[in-house]
Amino acid sequence: MSYPRELHENTRLGDKAYPVQVFHNRCPGAKTKDCILYLHWHEHFEILCMRQGHAVFHIDTTPYNVKAGEFIIIPGGSLHVGYALKDGDVRFDCVVVNASLFNDSLHDPVHARYVAPYMEGRLRFPVKPAESDPAGAECYPLLDEVIEELAVRRPAYELIAKSKLYTLFVLLARTFMPAQLAEKTNEPYFSNRERYKKLIQHIENNIGEKLPVDAAAAEVGLNPFHFCKMFKRLTGRTFVDYVNLTRMNEAERLLREGTLTITEIAGIVGCSNPNYFTKLYKQYKGMTPSQARMI
Repeated sequence: MSYPRELHENTRLGDKAYPVQVFHNRCPGAKTKDCILYLHWHEHFEILCMRQGHAVFHIDTTPYNVKAGEFIIIPGGSLHVGYALKDGDVRFDCVVVNASLFNDSLHDPVHARYVAPYMEGRLRFPVKPAESDPAGAECYPLLDEVIEELAVRRPAYELIAKSKLYTLFVLLARTFMPAQLAEKTNEPYFSNRERYKKLIQHIENNIGEKLPVDAAAAEVGLNPFHFCKMFKRLTGRTFVDYVNLTRMNEAERLLREGTLTITEIAGIVGCSNPNYFTKLYKQYKGMTPSQARMI
């Protein structure tokens, strides 16, 4: 698995006229607490279908346990990250959809009432629809059919996948919209999300920079106590743990390139002491930098 240098994921959806794609994610031999989906966000709407294994996905500040056979819905713009909850292979498929897929329905008043509010982010489907209402499980077969069409690509698969996705969204809206409209408030789902995005992107892009907790907290306008609490809810890790993991991910990438010495890599990722770097790398990667270089 590669490690993105930027928090924002520029998910390419191929043909701009058909902005939907399925991504098959495979993490063989994952260990408990391994990161299987790195923290990122994108503008697109995403549906994640768990095929094998057991994982927890943090979406904004809320963790969701997902087992094989379940699916979750990730709204566009949401920060999300995933970790394995047990040892073993992990497989999950992600269907990524841009709202423009349904542009031909923009002038349909029924579309504007039932589908557009979810595509535009004014309403959110429950992350785990089947837990919120048993009727949500009725959409599972539709999602499987969409994934198969996108993967196999038989003639006119675009029309089949699009129609089934549209049906899925309409059925979900039929199930959840009445209660959501009755309970709707103007409160944001996560008021500091944009500031956290900028902070984490800053960490990713300035890998060796020392950033104390109090300085990071100031960047998002919180005191250190509330900052650390929210950061853990958002990412599933403490701030220090997340920074260390990010640095070791970059160190792993540089070790694989093989153009720099271990001491040089240690300095790049903010570890002035090579011995401390070796200890930290082994803690996060299960081997020393020298061992990693031989793989």
